[in-house]
Amino acid sequence: MSDHQSTIQNEVTLRGIGLHTGKEVKVVFKPAPEYHGIVFERTDLEQKVLIPADVDYVVDTARGTTLKKDNATIATVEHALAAVTGLSLDNILISVDGPELPILDGSAKLFVEALSKAGKINQNAERKYFELKTNVFYSDPTRGVEIIAIPSDAFKVKVMIDFNSKVLGSQHAFLDNIDEFQKEIAPCRTFVFLHELKMLYNSGLIKGGDVSNAIVYVDKSISDDDKKLLATIFEKPEINVTQEGILDNIELQFQNESARHKLLDVVGDLALVGMPVKAQIIATRPGHAANIEFAKKIKQLIKVEKNKKVDVPVYDPRVPPIYNINDISRILPHRHPFLLVDKIIEISENQVIGIKNVTMNEDFFRGHFPGNPIMPGVLQVEAMAQVGGILTLNTVEDPENYSTYFMKIDNVKFKQKVIPGDTLIFKLELMSPIRRGICHMKGQAFVGDKLVSEAEMMAQIVKDKGSSN
Repeated sequence: MSDHQSTIQNEVTLRGIGLHTGKEVKVVFKPAPEYHGIVFERTDLEQKVLIPADVDYVVDTARGTTLKKDNATIATVEHALAAVTGLSLDNILISVDGPELPILDGSAKLFVEALSKAGKINQNAERKYFELKTNVFYSDPTRGVEIIAIPSDAFKVKVMIDFNSKVLGSQHAFLDNIDEFQKEIAPCRTFVFLHELKMLYNSGLIKGGDVSNAIVYVDKSISDDDKKLLATIFEKPEINVTQEGILDNIELQFQNESARHKLLDVVGDLALVGMPVKAQIIATRPGHAANIEFAKKIKQLIKVEKNKKVDVPVYDPRVPPIYNINDISRILPHRHPFLLVDKIIEISENQVIGIKNVTMNEDFFRGHFPGNPIMPGVLQVEAMAQVGGILTLNTVEDPENYSTYFMKIDNVKFKQKVIPGDTLIFKLELMSPIRRGICHMKGQAFVGDKLVSEAEMMAQIVKDKGSSN
């Protein structure tokens, strides 16, 4: 998976008929900036309404997934969302001039083809994943539905369906790699039973039903009146049933096409979680209602994770430090003005916490934004590295005879200004055991309870030349 967010390179337009309204609708997929997410836009209203692709906006799951914000709704969003997810796109604006997306051929194929034609570009921002840490379970015993998410290093989906019908019994489908979506899942069309079709039609729905956009299963004998009704619905002179119990409107592309389409719906509905998820999803007899309830569970976990406070070190200046400035000077080779650690207040085999008191007397403030003094980010990283150096040197008996050289610094982020008067608290933790003098650490810098900068660092301990053995 890409480590960067992505969007499409060019706008692309699709036109088609809405499944339930029967009206032609135009959809324009547009590039969007970083952190925009997937957002729908109703362009046919007096005032354009933006509807985020978010499970919190779902209002109906009867025959597809419908979102609503203010007084604007957008229906049948799952196939387009599945296409966006299947191509690993993060930021996109989907402008629609009607209340539902077109059904097209009943699959995600044409959406995928259009988005692929538009091109994909990686953006600078890092792609954020939700990494599941515990199993998540949902069930609806009345419908025999079960969905479970298991921690995984990638997004995977397995689906089992069983309609207890002689024409559509047990089927399985799986997706082990999102890169397989375009070929294996996107072309799989929606399906319906004949008795459902008649009910929907008599209720004033499926006005956009077409002979080519659904697999129709017939599990009961079909009368001449039913055939005439179907011919009317599909605007065909005649409709027949094959030996397999399927209307002769289309041929199956896969033996388990219906299970694959249910998997497609799971992918589309789970896109409403709002971010890519690293988990294996196992769904038994899923449907839109169950998918959305399950997505809400995942979304709630994400909210809880975001609301968790970072484990901020506690600094009490009244408590004597483990190492004072004189101790630090004996361990580190740095001197004024480049010694950027004042105290070490905690140290163990895996973690060190150090203090830097930022004052206006620092030499760098004379030339770095003198009218608006800010501690340079590179010096925050240097101070963090010096604290980390003390952790590495603490593993040898004579640290004064060794030096720590940093080999690599990754994922550096600056989140807040550091100014004179601030007290920086650095916490560095080993990301893996020290081997052959090489140390891999994660560092964080706090002012009070706020994270101001962070980085991952790799360093090596080297014995100084000329030092005694």
